[in-house]
Amino acid sequence: MWKNFKLNKFLLLIPLTSLMFCFNSPQNDDEKMQTIMVSVKNTLSYLHYSPKSINDAYSKDVYKHYFELVDPAKRYFLQSDMDEFSKHETKLDDYIGQGDLTFYKLTIDRLYQRVDEIDKITQDIFSKPINLQEDETLTLEPKLKKVPANKQEQYNEWKKFIKYNILQEVESMNSKEEAQKEKKDSVQKYKLKDTIKFKPLTQDEKIKKATDEVKDLVKDTFTRFKKRKKMDWFTVYMNAYTEVFDPHTNYYSPKDKEDFDTQFTGKVIGIGALIQEKKGNLYLGALTIGAPAWKSKQLSEGDKILKVRSKPKEDAVNVVGMLSDEAVRLIRGEKGTPVTLTVQKKDGTIKDVTMIREEVAIEDTFARSIVANTPNGKKYGFINLPSFNADFENAKGRNASDDIKNEIIKLKEQNIQGIILDLRNNGGGSLTEVGDIMGLFMEAGPYVQVKDGNGKIQTLKNKNETPIWTGPLVIMQNELSASASEILAGVMQDYGRAMIIGSPQSFGKGTVQTFVDLNRFLNTEDDFGSLKLTIQKFYRITGESTQRKGIVSDIQMKDFFTYAEVGERYDDYALAWDKIPPTKFQKLNYFNIQALEKASAERMAKNSNYQLLLESAQWREKLDKEENITLNITKFNELMKNRKSQIEKFKALTKFENGLQFIMYPSEIEREKKDEAFRKKSEMWIKNLKKDLYLQEAMNIVSDMGAKS
Repeated sequence: MWKNFKLNKFLLLIPLTSLMFCFNSPQNDDEKMQTIMVSVKNTLSYLHYSPKSINDAYSKDVYKHYFELVDPAKRYFLQSDMDEFSKHETKLDDYIGQGDLTFYKLTIDRLYQRVDEIDKITQDIFSKPINLQEDETLTLEPKLKKVPANKQEQYNEWKKFIKYNILQEVESMNSKEEAQKEKKDSVQKYKLKDTIKFKPLTQDEKIKKATDEVKDLVKDTFTRFKKRKKMDWFTVYMNAYTEVFDPHTNYYSPKDKEDFDTQFTGKVIGIGALIQEKKGNLYLGALTIGAPAWKSKQLSEGDKILKVRSKPKEDAVNVVGMLSDEAVRLIRGEKGTPVTLTVQKKDGTIKDVTMIREEVAIEDTFARSIVANTPNGKKYGFINLPSFNADFENAKGRNASDDIKNEIIKLKEQNIQGIILDLRNNGGGSLTEVGDIMGLFMEAGPYVQVKDGNGKIQTLKNKNETPIWTGPLVIMQNELSASASEILAGVMQDYGRAMIIGSPQSFGKGTVQTFVDLNRFLNTEDDFGSLKLTIQKFYRITGESTQRKGIVSDIQMKDFFTYAEVGERYDDYALAWDKIPPTKFQKLNYFNIQALEKASAERMAKNSNYQLLLESAQWREKLDKEENITLNITKFNELMKNRKSQIEKFKALTKFENGLQFIMYPSEIEREKKDEAFRKKSEMWIKNLKKDLYLQEAMNIVSDMGAKS
């Protein structure tokens, strides 16, 4: 959750001189990083909701977190490196205040050195026969692993890692062969036309092929690593400092901030094409229908990108060997400006293609609805909201509340009898959108309380007096529903306006962030990036924080995430749960929770598919917690065989269909005829909806609700 927070009044309470870092414009990256360090430290100390003491204890936390970010699997650094680094463990608090790069440069220079050495190590490993008959094991759990004591141990560890990847590739080939054989056997059994190619490989052939693929993968990994600028690692270093304050306080470099804005607004100015890296080259991926690349009629998926000319008067930049994100930034630009791509077609011809950049919508971030017909003949509306998107810079830009309003209007025209709003996997977004969406379903009232670092509490209210849907409403959530999703689910639960169903509890992110441009405190026009800073905590109208505890569903249905460590409560640096006084609000009586819960519990207890899904979830979580795995191919194959036999009992879940029939709007059916990408996405969406066991029960619950319509 974050908001477009204006700092001007807030900063009047703080001596600006203590935040100002005056200097001449940086002459190089070192000076720039030093400036950022001091500015980040000052901003954290003065503006964070719950500032920490910048002392030795803080330094130790930063030190620990930094290596969790840089070398989480303990494959790169040696014990001698860690012994050398440990001398700085209690000095990082001093370094950030002084802009001292000693530790950062020491660790990153050493990281690049070790990568060069490990690149040679892996080449040596692949140059010799790899014995998969040895009786070895690989430790999977990083917490149980030790940093390699010397280069020989490091060599052995990488050899084990390579073996594990080869075994996984072999297993993938085995699974594909089994699937192909099943298809072929089925075709022959029913005497259908047999066009299925099935030529099984021997185990030795699979091992050779898998080894070659892993060799290419490892090579590409190191190639990309070496292309990465050392300045990029500085963002990781800064986040070790910020995330110890809390997990949602982060440093964003200028390009990272651009990516965030793109995702948040759901739009990008470009040509509408994915850029993919393959073996050191860049290729065009899928083209967005209607976007400039598609409209050019000269570009195709699979074209190799050789050069990009960002501006007409500038020279074209050779992008061969460039990282994809760097090429993307060359292609993006201002709306209405030209960009030229030099591409090599599949037939070998070279072509220059000039396009005019346009605003390309990322539709997957926007709300979408569909009508569902249930087996009992009733008709309901389903709305999926992936994020609480908003465009603060453009008054005409898209935002979640307007999108939801439009979807409700379309659903009402179809005479639906209830609405299901799906907030599963919705990580949040704009705080203000929550109140506007709430106002679509009920009359005016408070929807959240917000407390700042000084203890001042503000109550935000929805002022809309004319809701457009007052009928039955179910909100779906899971463990990945966070922030704005939790505020909306929580307030609708507190008023008694909607039934909240899904995971036992949501993610538990009860904090508000804003972006603070570091340039604000610096006497320069250079872009030093931004700090996404926690400045407030929010509370339900009952006074309870959603922090760590999240929203407890009215009707609880466990899922795959329930048995995993997902949520704010599992983060070492997450802020604590607390409570403030409630605000006044009028409880509604739309439905009988106890009766709905009892009816659902009886259905789910008899639902064999649900019981099987829970068994599958527990089994998968047990696998995820396995600490070691064999690297002997015979034992590995036996292990995979045993797992497949266990998976066999869960196959029924892949064939499950919930019996719901989904009806698209006439306008969407027309669009499908012209927009192949939209048609494919729609087909996949509906296919997944038909397999959604939880949606089936949501339809049962909304059907049971005796709310006024």
